[in-house]
Amino acid sequence: MEAGTYEEFPQWMVATTLLVSLATYILGALILLRFGAILVIVYAAFILALEYRVLSRSCVSCYYFERFCCFGRGKLAGHLFRKGDPTTFCRREIKWTDILPDFLVSLVPMLLGILLLVLGLDVLLLAEVIALAILAFPIQGVIRGSWSCRFCRQRELGCPAEKLFQRNRKKEAG
Repeated sequence: MEAGTYEEFPQWMVATTLLVSLATYILGALILLRFGAILVIVYAAFILALEYRVLSRSCVSCYYFERFCCFGRGKLAGHLFRKGDPTTFCRREIKWTDILPDFLVSLVPMLLGILLLVLGLDVLLLAEVIALAILAFPIQGVIRGSWSCRFCRQRELGCPAEKLFQRNRKKEAG
């Protein structure tokens, strides 16, 4: 094992990140349910499409294919897909437009929840919107910054997301 990276992430980290993702999806669905079941079905289909896209395009070529990455996706991808070419993972370039759909999973329910709150205060809805905001941003930030990216072997080998974030840090500093 290289210093500071995991061959496989500890199962407690994987379980925690999966619970945070699941809680985020459930809170989003609960907020959207106020607009009707059809919107929740569309939301669930959107989440499934995003997960499929990540598993089939990224995870198949990642170092963690068939292993536990911080999000458990490498193990899942190993059960669902054939292994891809690891060199394609490193060559991919990711832009903000590529990760925007991931943000929409939380932003759309939050914004619609805020719209409903403007129309009339609902304490339960307020709690759901606040909880979703906390899970989606500070908690996910800690998971990605302090756990997943920090200990990721693929980051050491070459990660397009790391390149995107490093590029933006350099722009902010310079």
